[in-house]
Amino acid sequence: MATKFQKLKNRRESRRLTRLLKFERELWDDGFEFIAGVDEAGMAPLAGPVCAGAVILPRNYRLRGLNDSKKILDEEKREALAVQIKCDALAWAVGWAEVDEIDSLNIYRAGLLAMQRALGALAQAPDYVLVDARTIPRCPVWQRGIVHGDALSASIAAASIIAKTTRDCLLLELDGKYPGYGFAHHKGYPTPEHLRALKDLGALPIHRRSFRPVREALGLDPIQDSLFDIVPESMDGSPNESLNEAMNE
Repeated sequence: MATKFQKLKNRRESRRLTRLLKFERELWDDGFEFIAGVDEAGMAPLAGPVCAGAVILPRNYRLRGLNDSKKILDEEKREALAVQIKCDALAWAVGWAEVDEIDSLNIYRAGLLAMQRALGALAQAPDYVLVDARTIPRCPVWQRGIVHGDALSASIAAASIIAKTTRDCLLLELDGKYPGYGFAHHKGYPTPEHLRALKDLGALPIHRRSFRPVREALGLDPIQDSLFDIVPESMDGSPNESLNEAMNE
């Protein structure tokens, strides 16, 4: 029999999950059926690609523990949520932007490219898209960028979990391919362990050469002051030509 504390905890979780569907409920009430949440993982790391997730959840979907992937500190719990989301989702997909694209487009644009690819890979076309903190260039349907969307929207939260767990899995594989760098632990992020390995062992092909610590390890001058420098858009607001070309591949 549930204790009073457990019942209170369950009610709080139920209310939180209800709030998490606020944006989706508004869209369902407006007649939209297939609402995709989109988010990315891996913007700040020094190594590896950016991964984006796109998820279309069933109407009124409630999964205990569903939240922004960054707030789920237990890797096993995050992986279990990812497995359940994949089982329950009407559609889900991932998209990648590789290291050479990060270095040529810059990390902000590469993140958008990964999101665009994830959205395009969905088996079910969405009729509305919710995106964490920004909007996707040349999105074919209505979309809305929500600041802190991975903590405010169930669809975006689900996408963040798919993106995070998928990228973490890749970094575990790269740890076996490149021993000594600690990718299994830091997942490419600029931790002291990673910075020491970069200094002692040098840069790998999977390191982002547009990022300052990597360039310093190679003895090169920095070229990107901010992780999120934005390549200027044309006067009509369309993405630059290099991004257009990459998205058309």
